[in-house]
Amino acid sequence: MTDPVSSASAPTPVVTITDLQISLPEGADRPYAVDGISFHLNAGEILCIVGESGSGKSMSANAMMGLLPDLVSPTGGSILFDGIDLLTLSETQLLDLRGKRVAMIFQEPMSALNPLMRIDDQIAEVYEAHGLLTPSERKKRAIELLTEVGIPEPEKAARAYPFQLSGGQRQRVVIAMALALEPDVLIADEPTTALDVTTQAQILHLIADLQKRHGMAVMFITHDFGVVAEIADRVAVMQFGKIVEEGTAKEVLDHPTHDYTRKLIAAIPTLHTGDASAPIETAPALEVIGLTKSYRSGGGFFGGPERIVHAVKDISFKLGTGETLGVVGESGSGKSSVGRCLVRLQNPDAGSVLLDGEDMAHLSGEKLRTARKSIQMIFQDPFASLNPRSKVGRIIAEGPIAHGTPSKQAYARAAELLELVGLDPSAIDRYPHEFSGGQRQRIGIARALALEPKIIIADEAVSALDVSIQAQVLDLLDDLKKKLNLSLVFITHDLRVAAQICDRIAVMQRGELVELGTADEIFNAPKQDYTRSLIEAIPGRQRELEAAS
Repeated sequence: MTDPVSSASAPTPVVTITDLQISLPEGADRPYAVDGISFHLNAGEILCIVGESGSGKSMSANAMMGLLPDLVSPTGGSILFDGIDLLTLSETQLLDLRGKRVAMIFQEPMSALNPLMRIDDQIAEVYEAHGLLTPSERKKRAIELLTEVGIPEPEKAARAYPFQLSGGQRQRVVIAMALALEPDVLIADEPTTALDVTTQAQILHLIADLQKRHGMAVMFITHDFGVVAEIADRVAVMQFGKIVEEGTAKEVLDHPTHDYTRKLIAAIPTLHTGDASAPIETAPALEVIGLTKSYRSGGGFFGGPERIVHAVKDISFKLGTGETLGVVGESGSGKSSVGRCLVRLQNPDAGSVLLDGEDMAHLSGEKLRTARKSIQMIFQDPFASLNPRSKVGRIIAEGPIAHGTPSKQAYARAAELLELVGLDPSAIDRYPHEFSGGQRQRIGIARALALEPKIIIADEAVSALDVSIQAQVLDLLDDLKKKLNLSLVFITHDLRVAAQICDRIAVMQRGELVELGTADEIFNAPKQDYTRSLIEAIPGRQRELEAAS
């Protein structure tokens, strides 16, 4: 955690928000996205705004940038920056301000970057928009910025397109763009949510380091109190558009006064794995032998030399009946490729996937279609994985119907499954967009259960959710596993989540299975340096260790 701002001299507010009110369109779940909030952001500090989806934290930041969505507008209060109320500025004045004085890092770098432009051109565009530097100076400055944010081989990265960089590298590019004009205020909107633990730790360290070197005021928006423990000087907690608690990071983390704050802190998964447990001795529900998968790109007449990525390298493991096996590792470790090969969304290059005496890796046609009933998948993104044009009942029932279940029976079962996952059966007649992210993930779980599988592959099934919703979905999965005697392969980059739900853990690095053991063995006595580095990179880990000692 960064050192608190010295009390020897009174901190200077760079931004002062007073009684800010942002209205929502008619028919929304409440009248105001932000309802009369007041807070300030001091020079040289990191203020974390914490809350769940819908709390109003991102709306407050977007109001500062003049980037509120259509039909949403400020209806009261002020945002004072350098003596000017930002809410009174014209679009032309805001364009001059953005990037130069106030800059923003967005949550999803692939959405923030133009996929058709090279990286150095996108950074140069920041200077071009403000009429600064010559074209050659812009290119040179782009490489300097990429070097400052720690991108390896910055000259090569400068000429790359966004899709050619990793998620962590893309986020560093977005940070470089935000820093280009050395702004006074940097707003970071959930910049590490989608990143694996080691990349997340690197980005948090980078932001804190840059903040000190440039003397910026940073407003860091997050739903994760583990991140707060790592980076914040002060904290403001938002719920339903209001600030319910505010104070130094130490005060809020160690002595929270509001029930909602306590609930958010309690929802953070810990690395406590319960009692040390022996491996589950049951007949294997699934056996994987020598699984191998590579990806090839390029080659041909115009593609240049062929590029081969060995995503999964000859890995083997067993999954016991009723067991939850966690598969963890950084982005690019091959864990999601394993999941996709298991359900045959991708064909492995070699190896066997034994299920009920059949080798899933080599089945085809009707045999593969029948075998797939026994192994189903819950996907990472509850927004993208459900057909927006189909009602929920159809989404859940279409699998059984395709396998010959009468329509009436399939829809009746869909209603039962909705109730099983904690939703009202009336949801059967509604569309996915009418539900929250957590509710959509419950629908995805119901769909996976519709064919009565023996095995569920959950690929980052809670990574897109707030910590409290995440805790609810994890509890639901654990409860369903016990009720239905399911076996679960839980793929995640979040080791805190793995500690909470998994019986055994498989650690992957660059396509290889580097360590396999019980959750207790992996978290309390890891054998590999790589496993130890993953555990040490968990946000808030140091605070958790101090609290336990």
